[in-house]
Amino acid sequence: MCTCIAMKTRDAYFGRSMDIDYHFGEKVVVTPRNYPFSLRDGGNFETWYAMVGMAAVMDRYPLYAEATNEKGLSIAGLNFPGNARYAKPLPGKINLTPYELIPWVLGNFAGIRELRRELEKLNLIDVPFSKTTGVSPLHWMVSDGTESLVVEQTENGLHVYDNPAGVLTNNPAFPFHQMNLNSYMNLSCQPAENRFSPHLDLKAFGSGMGAFGLPGDGSPTSRFIRACFCKMNSLCEPDDLSSISQFFHILDAVSIVRGSMVLEDSKCNVTTYTCCANATRGVYYYKSYGNNQLTAVRMTDANKNASQLTIYDMVDTQQIKFMN
Repeated sequence: MCTCIAMKTRDAYFGRSMDIDYHFGEKVVVTPRNYPFSLRDGGNFETWYAMVGMAAVMDRYPLYAEATNEKGLSIAGLNFPGNARYAKPLPGKINLTPYELIPWVLGNFAGIRELRRELEKLNLIDVPFSKTTGVSPLHWMVSDGTESLVVEQTENGLHVYDNPAGVLTNNPAFPFHQMNLNSYMNLSCQPAENRFSPHLDLKAFGSGMGAFGLPGDGSPTSRFIRACFCKMNSLCEPDDLSSISQFFHILDAVSIVRGSMVLEDSKCNVTTYTCCANATRGVYYYKSYGNNQLTAVRMTDANKNASQLTIYDMVDTQQIKFMN
């Protein structure tokens, strides 16, 4: 359960909410330039570009949930259970495991234009990181500040979709979410008008009724519609602080409160963290369920040119600024 958005004001912004019922050892990780990655199907590469994002680190390997590189290209993996289908390695294809996709994309490409050509050769293979980890069923949203894509591999093969809304959640597959937007075309951020009948004197009895019918539950389809509505009707000053604040407000509209979504095993989904990267400037901001004060990590010359990963523990204890 997650929601991802891309937004452009003066700078480009990209981020997501992570909605799960557990922690996965997440830390903010900067992968430097020239960092080596070995691919499970053979071969290896070294990163051309540094990247920053949230990851679990195992054996010096950053398992990114989402990240942004120094050129402003961003990608996030979101849960896609039941629909994601991974294959066996195929000759003539770029065979990558799901966990290899984010570092491969961000380490090698500066924008979607050059990435799009290579995605046609991609084949996602069913190989876990280790014997103790499973293969996560995922689909991905990629953005470079000018356009966004969705990458899904299902039983019908690999699909790359243009994503003009710049929003992604979870199931069903992305074409359904695009089609489902048509069901809400009458919603408006403007005051409600009487379209029911000219013969009845109907008046709005409260503000916000132009969006009456906007779904408020936590399902992926409802979060997709709600995030699209908030993002597409967003009014925001173009400066960085205003943009960051607005970005988090949009994702707050789809956040999951502990206890409001109980799973079959009686565990609770919550928004464990929410993040926003200024992809233009290479700064990663986040807040957690335990700490809603923003924490930021910059890609600096030092960590972009380091020989190892730079790792920052998540701040998950509430930080409060006392005024007296």
